[in-house]
Amino acid sequence: MIIVFGSINVDFVTRVNTIPKPGETVLGPNYDVIPGGKGANQALAARRAGASVALVGAVGRDPFAEIALALLRKDGVDLSETEAVDSPTGAAFITVDAKGENAITVASGANAEARATALSKISIGEKDVLLMQREVPEREQIAAARFAKDKGARVILNVAPAGAIADELAALVDVLIMNEHEAATVAKGMLLKGDTPEDHARMIAEARKLTTIVTLGAEGAVGWTDGVRRHIPAFPVTVIDTTAAGDAFCGAFAAALDRGFGFTTALARGVAAGSLTCTKAGAQPSLPSSIDIETKLKDWNA
Repeated sequence: MIIVFGSINVDFVTRVNTIPKPGETVLGPNYDVIPGGKGANQALAARRAGASVALVGAVGRDPFAEIALALLRKDGVDLSETEAVDSPTGAAFITVDAKGENAITVASGANAEARATALSKISIGEKDVLLMQREVPEREQIAAARFAKDKGARVILNVAPAGAIADELAALVDVLIMNEHEAATVAKGMLLKGDTPEDHARMIAEARKLTTIVTLGAEGAVGWTDGVRRHIPAFPVTVIDTTAAGDAFCGAFAAALDRGFGFTTALARGVAAGSLTCTKAGAQPSLPSSIDIETKLKDWNA
């Protein structure tokens, strides 16, 4: 089973020709209200990729909570330890340009009240995976990771949004997933100097004695585990919207490990999921199924 400890949001998405610069106003024709949040996105991605998933987090006591949880509930994610609190449901404000690139502002809301103590109500064992991001308080992430490690579970941390990682948390992590910018930020926080995202991932892996993955957009993903480099190139797709591509990768990668696949296969399934997500608009609506992922892998290998 995968236990996701993370954020739950509603996304307000506006499509524009160009993403506004500081001080600039641009007009979009309309907007959509879509369930999102990195924790929720990754939980749903893992569930659609074939894993049994429980999501631990917090939402508000407001109408947006049901929107935020609707697809998770529909797809069978266990929400029994998702708590309703007095703060408003978290929200993300997303602009997507004509090339499918995005800019995102997140208001934490109820996510700031997510508590690791809820994990004690879930049966966690040696074969399970704890998957986290950085949109809930770090002190709670540390508590969650410590609890999971004490139970023998594997801990995966997606460094999103970017930021330095506390030594106490890093010591509890088995797999660190980053994009190019996040890898540079983590390396800088550790006073490591490298020229490329791959350099950063390798140096972090060596310094922290853990597995690292850096996602490279159109270049696929590179993983470093036990000193060995693994590279999976991106799958050719027509990009509509890159929102949640990283979340799709994380969820599908974690699901593959949970289902017993090896590291390289898990990496490939993550890349396939991220690529497929870029072909549809929105966060959660774009996350692919296990069948979609397997079909993409077969087509790629043909």
